Amino acid sequence: MNNDACPCGREAVRDEAAQWFARRCDGALSAEAQAQLDTWLAQHVQHQYEYDVLAQLWGAADALPRARLEALCQADPVRQLPRRRFIQQALAASVAAAAVGLGWFGWQHHQLNYQDQLHTALNERRQIDLPDGSHLELNGRTQLTVDFSAGQRRIQLTAGEVMFSVAHDSARPFVVSTAQGTVTVTVTGTRFDVRLDPARTRVAVEQGSVNVQGSDASQALLTAGLGSHIDARGTVAKPYAVDAAALTAWRNGKLVFNDAPLSEVVEEVSRYRAQPLRVADGKVGALRLSSTFSSDDTDALLRALPSILPVAIKTHADGSSEIISK
Repeated sequence: MNNDACPCGREAVRDEAAQWFARRCDGALSAEAQAQLDTWLAQHVQHQYEYDVLAQLWGAADALPRARLEALCQADPVRQLPRRRFIQQALAASVAAAAVGLGWFGWQHHQLNYQDQLHTALNERRQIDLPDGSHLELNGRTQLTVDFSAGQRRIQLTAGEVMFSVAHDSARPFVVSTAQGTVTVTVTGTRFDVRLDPARTRVAVEQGSVNVQGSDASQALLTAGLGSHIDARGTVAKPYAVDAAALTAWRNGKLVFNDAPLSEVVEEVSRYRAQPLRVADGKVGALRLSSTFSSDDTDALLRALPSILPVAIKTHADGSSEIISK
């Protein structure tokens, strides 16, 4: 799907979306017509956006008095038509007028000015659709605040990890803030993961590009396949290659380690356990591990680890576990 500015103009796209929407509301499209609609929707992100707007407005139409709907088609009255067909005519005749009649400004206000607080518990994963069309996937133990206004879409991440799929809105940048800095999206088609650790913020880009800025004003531009992090001082590291699929395997309940030092494995696994997991001081933390485990059953990893590496698992009285040298 093309994410650049639509060459045919927003009004033309809005009118064409209304024509397609009215045809579909008349009844099931033929296979040929459905293929044409699918092709049109896939041509540009703005096509899908305008069509989705009409779908949301359509859902609110039944709550409107007929007299209000009649005002939409004063230039071409169709008062004898059934109610639903009447709305279709209004949409096809004038999308702008239909938007006003079906509560466009109320919907737009909700889209532009939106606040919410989201959180997940241990080992809970949630998927959230925001009013602008952006999609969020929250890992366990995540806390964030959503604050949308007319000029900006801002997410304040205070704990955990989120995979962001950002919807098109050229007038409002999408900004993710943490204690160490910000991640800003100004282009469309962007998918990226932000993880907040106690001493740093890690960013990995799967698609598109983002700008990472630390609290000390250092910056890095990341494109697909690149990552960076902001340290406790607010300094952004230079971009480096990342395996975005492995880093975001948590979305499917997986933990993927590719030649990772045991100290990093322990840090990652601890995020999915109620009781802490530690690694003993010394060389044991430098041992390397390559394997895949379930994030929902980290005990299985502990059971398997002694058969993979020369280590043993020691359980303490407080319920915590420690990986020690065998």
